[in-house]
Amino acid sequence: MNYTMTRPLSLLSSFLPGLLVLVTLGCTGDGDDATDGTGSSASTDATTDAPTTAASAETGDPTGNPTGDPTGDATTAGSDSDSDGESTGEVIPTEKFSFFLTSLVALQELSGSQEGFGGDLRFGEDGPGAGLRGADKICATIAEKSMPGAGKKQWRAFLSAVADENGNQVNAVDRVGEGPWYDRLGRTFALTKADLLTERPTNIDPAIKDDFPNEDGVPNHQPDPNQPEVDNHDTLTGTNENGQLYSKTATCADWTGNTGTEGKPRVGHSWPRYGMGPGPGPGPGPGPGMGDGSMANWMSSLDESGCAPGVSLIEMGPPDPNSNTVGSGGGYGGFYCFALTP
Repeated sequence: MNYTMTRPLSLLSSFLPGLLVLVTLGCTGDGDDATDGTGSSASTDATTDAPTTAASAETGDPTGNPTGDPTGDATTAGSDSDSDGESTGEVIPTEKFSFFLTSLVALQELSGSQEGFGGDLRFGEDGPGAGLRGADKICATIAEKSMPGAGKKQWRAFLSAVADENGNQVNAVDRVGEGPWYDRLGRTFALTKADLLTERPTNIDPAIKDDFPNEDGVPNHQPDPNQPEVDNHDTLTGTNENGQLYSKTATCADWTGNTGTEGKPRVGHSWPRYGMGPGPGPGPGPGPGMGDGSMANWMSSLDESGCAPGVSLIEMGPPDPNSNTVGSGGGYGGFYCFALTP
C-alpha cells in the first residue's frame, strides 16, 4: 500500500519565501509540489524468506470463487503481528475459510523442491517444537496465498508430536480449536471437535466427504480438472483414530526429519480406499470402517515407508517396503490445516 503525504501550502510558504511571492501573484501551480514521495509498507508475510519455484498448472479456483482483494467485508486485525512482532493493521476476510489439505503444488513451491518437504516441516524454525511451528507457518502461508488476509488467522497443522517446546506430548485434535471449520468455498468440514473423531468427519458437506479439498477448494483427488485423478490419499498426521499421538516413531522426529531413517509416519486418507483392507502398522488395525487401520479413516489408516521427500501419484498399492519416502503409498507428504476461527 502506498501512502502520499501532502503538505499545506502555507507551511511551504513559511520555509520558501519565494513561493509566497508566486502565491500573491495568483500562481497556484498544478499540484506537482504537493507530494512528499511515497513509501511502501513492509511485507507482513511471516515466511517471505522461504524458497520458491515456478508454480505449475495445479493452481487457481475453477469455481470462480473470489481469491483476492477484500472489499470491505472484512475485520481489521490490528492486534495481529508479523514475524517481527509489529502490528500489521491488515484485515482478515470474514468469508468462512478454516480447513484445507495442502496441495502438492503449494508444498513444491514453498520447499523449493519437486519432491516436497518430506517429514521435515521446520520451514525456517529451529529449537524444540520447530517442526510443529514450521508446519503451522506453512499452513498460514498457503492460506494467505489463496485468500489474502486469511493468513492472519491462527492456523494449525493437524499433526501430533512426541514433545512440544516444553517437552509435553502433542495430540493433533487438541491443537486445532473447537470448530466449526469450513473449506475455501465455505462448505462445512466439521462443526465440533467431536465431529472430527469419526472415520469421515460427522456433519461434513457431502460434496467433500470422500475427497477433501485443497487450499483453493479444489478436490485434491483431481487437482487439475483437465487431467485424470491421481493417487494422493496418504496424508501425514502422526495420529491415531482418537486424534492423539499414534506412536513415538510415527512423527518423523516430530516433523524435523527427512532422511528416511526417523521412523514411519502415520498417515490418514484424504479420500477413502474402500475395499482395500487394513493397512500395515503396529496398531490394532481392525479393518475398514473400524478405526485405526481403516482405509476410510481420515486420521489414521497406515504407516508410510519413511520420512524422506517423495511423490508417488500412480496407483501402486500399499507403501513400498523398499522405499523410505512419505509418498510411496500414494501421496507427497501433504497434511491438513485448520484455523482456530471460522
